[in-house]
Amino acid sequence: MSFLEKMKSRYTVKKYNPQGTIGEEQIQQLKEILHLSPSSINSQPWNFVFVSEPETKIQLAEASYFNKEKVLDGSHLIVFQALKNPEDFEKQIEENLPEGSVTYYKTFVKPKGEAEIRSWLKHQVYLSLGVLLSACADMEIDSTPMEGIETEKYDAILKNEKYESVFAVVIGVKSEEDKNQPVHTPKRRLERQHVILEI
Repeated sequence: MSFLEKMKSRYTVKKYNPQGTIGEEQIQQLKEILHLSPSSINSQPWNFVFVSEPETKIQLAEASYFNKEKVLDGSHLIVFQALKNPEDFEKQIEENLPEGSVTYYKTFVKPKGEAEIRSWLKHQVYLSLGVLLSACADMEIDSTPMEGIETEKYDAILKNEKYESVFAVVIGVKSEEDKNQPVHTPKRRLERQHVILEI
């Protein structure tokens, strides 16, 4: 099946099969794919936390609003986090990136102030979300991206002090009872001419 056909068939899962699991080989592939994700100036201001331990999943599910059942029934929860402190980020890039990249950050990003810096860091994390969802589609892994989480509670549970949670993704095996499947609920998109322009 072509990548286009896989994208046509992928959807956001609303109900998972609690007996469904993703094998370790595929989990390792997803970890490496996230490790290779692109970011502006190769900044990589992120952590990706793979959660499968039952007790931690239960705690995070309680901090996931209406996504609780998905977190509990999915195989894994992947929490996407960004560096909190711009000073920690600056130290990281000064130790790992070429001078030109550091200069770009100090010239075009840093002068905008801490709030804008933190927003920019989170934007980089969103780039990796697109990579993960595409990889899941290609690998035929069911997925659910979620901004509907209590990020501060996630942070307290995960105790990853230098990072803050931005969003999460459940991966697993869909339930055949999931009514959001395209066979039951066809994909709805704006007409292509409204979103694809040619100049």
